[in-house]
Amino acid sequence: MAASLRQPIQQADNRLPLFGVKTLSEQIDESLVQELLVASLSSLFGLVALFLACVGLYGVKASLVARRTHEIGIRIALGARRVQVIGLVLGRGLTLTLIGIGAGTLAALGLTRLMGSLLYEVKPTDSVTFVVTMIILAAVAALACYIPARRAAKVDPMMTLRHE
Repeated sequence: MAASLRQPIQQADNRLPLFGVKTLSEQIDESLVQELLVASLSSLFGLVALFLACVGLYGVKASLVARRTHEIGIRIALGARRVQVIGLVLGRGLTLTLIGIGAGTLAALGLTRLMGSLLYEVKPTDSVTFVVTMIILAAVAALACYIPARRAAKVDPMMTLRHE
């Protein structure tokens, strides 16, 4: 299409240069490269932070379960069902997670006002974004707590009583 435009422009004035011809969509794409890079990096850093939070929570819960193996073995020996043991470990982990989600939401609500100019057609207090983020964080935390909880439920009470 650029070649077909060259001839009429040259006939009108041969001193007019014609270079860098782009379609409108190419022009828009080039103008949004920086914004797309920032959005991609923000998403990547968010996923890395989510992964680190999951690994950290898993590590803390696994350590606490390992320290409390004797207590858990005694609970099972006294008649606690595996579901109750899983509920105990999950309940404590998710309680801390919900407190963290609440504090993080309050901090995010305060800080999004500063980032309002970076958001395009999204309100700084977009409720869908906040709710989806809370659900994802709670699900990841539940998974991170479930693995040590399942391990705690498999504790053999006889083995723990013999070790002491």
